[in-house]
Amino acid sequence: MDEMLDENDRVEIDEEEIEPSDLALESEAGAADDEEDDFEADAEIEADLDTDEGDAVPDSSHEPEETGRDAIKLYLRDIQKTSLLTAEEERELARRIDQGDMAARNRMIESNLRLVVKIAKRYMNRGLPFLDLIEEGNLGLIKAVERFKLSKECRFSTYATWWIRQSIERALVNQSRTIRLPVHVSDDINRLVKVTRKLVQEHNREPQVKEVADEMGVDAAYVRRLMVLLKRTYSFEHPMGENSDYSLMDTIEDTSSVNPSELAEWRNKYRPFRELFSTSDKDDNDPLNASEQRILDRIRDALSDHELSILKRRFGLDDVSQQTLDIIGQSSGVTRERIRQIESKALQKMQQIISEEEEKDRSHG
Repeated sequence: MDEMLDENDRVEIDEEEIEPSDLALESEAGAADDEEDDFEADAEIEADLDTDEGDAVPDSSHEPEETGRDAIKLYLRDIQKTSLLTAEEERELARRIDQGDMAARNRMIESNLRLVVKIAKRYMNRGLPFLDLIEEGNLGLIKAVERFKLSKECRFSTYATWWIRQSIERALVNQSRTIRLPVHVSDDINRLVKVTRKLVQEHNREPQVKEVADEMGVDAAYVRRLMVLLKRTYSFEHPMGENSDYSLMDTIEDTSSVNPSELAEWRNKYRPFRELFSTSDKDDNDPLNASEQRILDRIRDALSDHELSILKRRFGLDDVSQQTLDIIGQSSGVTRERIRQIESKALQKMQQIISEEEEKDRSHG
């Protein structure tokens, strides 16, 4: 990452020094006016939440759907109790805030919470639940309140809109991915997305890297790196498919554990395993020899009933269907990682016993 930024003369930016430019505030002014005119439409969001088709239904992958909807409804009803501010009231509150008046600060925040909701709605279904978007937007609103000065030649809502959007967009880049990115890289990724959409609308096709780079005023190599960072990263716990019990972790070989194929080989090769894992393979007319009985006794002493049960379920032994770590963990009341540890430890115990007994047989042979 550092090499990438050095090549393109990127510099670290202190977030506290960032201020929206006059041009940026002009572009936000119309949007902020639209937000104010549309504040009464909060009821529409509530109506959407009562339907299955409303586009205001949050991405509830991180929360129960009904709980999330109810929380949003309660929040919307609560913030509607605070009246909006006139331009003069904003300036009066700004003067009092500048003097350290906390009551004025809180009044300015509470009167603009609906602005946050309206802006947050635009960013739904991009990786964060609606409530999280609102929370991030509120953080941007608080920062705007703390930094707004009377010298600004604009309404507070115009100034706040810039900060609210910045906060939400950075959260979308950072909180929906595994690896956190520097602030200025997050901003560049957001620019990349916006420029790409603009070029698609203009040309009715996907733009080339050079076209995007020219529009952004950066090198094509930097755009390619941003595109790589834009790709979603997944947790090892991420399911392999819809309704799948298997995760990415299940596809990674655990080199510290015994290969499951060895267990099948042991079961076929060593009669003690047939005695241990199956009730149907026992043959009273063909008893185990001394070495086999010794292996069986040692394994029974070394493994607990819980360990034996996990091995049977993991590898489908003794007519038990093969099960995933998640399923076994859920039924046992522990995590999948704990089941994996128990399985690995049990297999290693068995491998150690076999190795020791084979060495004894060779030394006495």
